[in-house]
Amino acid sequence: MPPTLSVAIITLNEEENLARTLTSVKFASEVVIIDSGSTDRTIEIARSFANAKVIVEEWKGFSAQKNSAIERCTGDWILSLDADEELTPELQTEIRILLSEQPHADAYLLRRRNLFLNRWIRHGGYYPDPKLRLFRRHAANFAPAARFTERPVHETIAFEGKLETLHHDLIHHAYPTIESYLEHMDRYSTLGAQIVIAKGKTSRSWLAFYWNIVAVPGLTFAWNYIFRLGFLDGREGLLLHLYHSTYTSWKYSKAWQTTRKHWQK
Repeated sequence: MPPTLSVAIITLNEEENLARTLTSVKFASEVVIIDSGSTDRTIEIARSFANAKVIVEEWKGFSAQKNSAIERCTGDWILSLDADEELTPELQTEIRILLSEQPHADAYLLRRRNLFLNRWIRHGGYYPDPKLRLFRRHAANFAPAARFTERPVHETIAFEGKLETLHHDLIHHAYPTIESYLEHMDRYSTLGAQIVIAKGKTSRSWLAFYWNIVAVPGLTFAWNYIFRLGFLDGREGLLLHLYHSTYTSWKYSKAWQTTRKHWQK
């Protein structure tokens, strides 16, 4: 009998994305969705899919929330997805064939195709963007966070065993509008500033202040847009790399703003 597949997803107000994601994994034995209090139609959409199990839990942080979904999966293999991701038909077929042949690896990286303003960003370090998402149950989980050291959004996955990469793409419908990307940057830079403060790396000197808030963003833009050929992705590439390069500036500016009253002369 071929191994069974469970899909693990966490959600919060994902009515614009979830149906597309769930449609792409209809072949799975089950889909476990941990929702943290959606106020839109997310839960209604999830329950309309026959293989979906919906559990509502309080928000515990990205790693803990994803581990909660994984722990409730019963399949031999687990595919961990974000609610704004979608398997291409080619990747669906590849996974089905892989599981029917008894995989010899313990986990697989998926090549991720990131979209910005609905354009596939092929350059500047955004593709193939491999992510460890498919693994045997009990072979991997999202690393628990140590206090003040958790990456607030880009959580890491702990894994032991043999690792391989699949050939076809996972599509990431990341930022359909400029507003959604700026909101994302605002939220993530606030979380990043909290980590900077906790580690005591606020920019107290003028040199550190200038380096983190001016120099690093400029160098980041030049590296990704020019040397990594981000300019080949047109206007969308220009906007994405311009905005992405300012993340560090926002993060350290917010950390400086929060702490300056404690040491400013």
